[in-house]
Amino acid sequence: MKTCSERFQIGNEMKWETPDPGIRRQIMGYDGQLMMVKVVFEKGAVGTVHTHYHSQATYVASGKFELTIGGEKRILTTGDGYYVAPDEPHGCVCLEAGTLIDTFSPMRADFLGI
Repeated sequence: MKTCSERFQIGNEMKWETPDPGIRRQIMGYDGQLMMVKVVFEKGAVGTVHTHYHSQATYVASGKFELTIGGEKRILTTGDGYYVAPDEPHGCVCLEAGTLIDTFSPMRADFLGI
């Protein structure tokens, strides 16, 4: 089992995963304590409300998203960010196509299939 990423992640050399319709992700750098994931959304794509035990901080690299965290809704655009506490319900709807940069602590072993 691999416990960390390569030192460099070259976007056009990395595979994309499709976790849900209209959503693609690339797993960037990670080790046991930290993971960064690039998530690209098409307009109208839905990140279904879910929970996980990881802390999450996300940066909106582009686009416009309606975020729901713990029952509170906000519209976020390029340059904004958000934090999700462990086990807090959260999800989003993509209002304008864009990219989120998710970070998790500890890493999401489920994203790696381990």
